Amino acid sequence: MANTYHQIYLQFVFGVKFKEALLENPWRSQVQAVIGNIINENKCKTLIVNGVEDHIHCFAGLRPAVSVSDLMRDVKSNSSKYINDHKLTRGRFESQEGYGVFSYNHSDVKNVFNYIAHQEEHHKKQSFLDEYRSLLREFCIEFDEQYIFRELI
Repeated sequence: MANTYHQIYLQFVFGVKFKEALLENPWRSQVQAVIGNIINENKCKTLIVNGVEDHIHCFAGLRPAVSVSDLMRDVKSNSSKYINDHKLTRGRFESQEGYGVFSYNHSDVKNVFNYIAHQEEHHKKQSFLDEYRSLLREFCIEFDEQYIFRELI
């Protein structure tokens, strides 16, 4: 798109269905690389993908022509397919229904990147559900507790 300028930084957060700790350390980085490639193949720019056993954070520069919901559908379905095709878990792997998406200014990029890079340290002190609630509150997003990742509660 000629003469179209953009700067859209988004953090996506999604978990493993039923909050199961299935993203095991020996192969988690491999799946994170696959997710980064899926983002890039959608003509967006992966800044970092990281997470722990039960959830993933993706931080990316989004192109205006790309739908957030289409991108997340591709990320979640294709990464689940990769895990299942490579038999990385004992049973069928699925991502939770839904996801969180949060937007940032350019001045926030370094802090968000560092936050995502240190997920393992962070989650020694705070659960995924508590982290997710904190993000929703930080971004003034109203939510009903009974619907927040129903399978997590």
